[in-house]
Amino acid sequence: MATATNIKLQPLHDRVVVEREEAQETTSGGIVLPQNAKEKPARGRVVSVGEGKLLDDGTRGKMQVKPGDRVIFSSYAGDEFQIGEHDYLLMRESDILATIED
Repeated sequence: MATATNIKLQPLHDRVVVEREEAQETTSGGIVLPQNAKEKPARGRVVSVGEGKLLDDGTRGKMQVKPGDRVIFSSYAGDEFQIGEHDYLLMRESDILATIED
């Protein structure tokens, strides 16, 4: 369960809360990018996961990601929201394309 400023955040069903990685501030050539030119990265860290999708037989499907996983998701995935000073994305697990292993 994600906590930010004393708020517990538990997504429902097959939804996942992701904290997006910071945008790159300089190019590989060393040019500093202004705030409006930075692309939002499609990578982040899973903060909290739901219980899983409710299947037709009444059971819950197992979630494939867990809190702490680094993931890659589609560019336009999820809904952005803010709690305190933290920005998060709420998306379906199916919007996650891959996990990143360090």
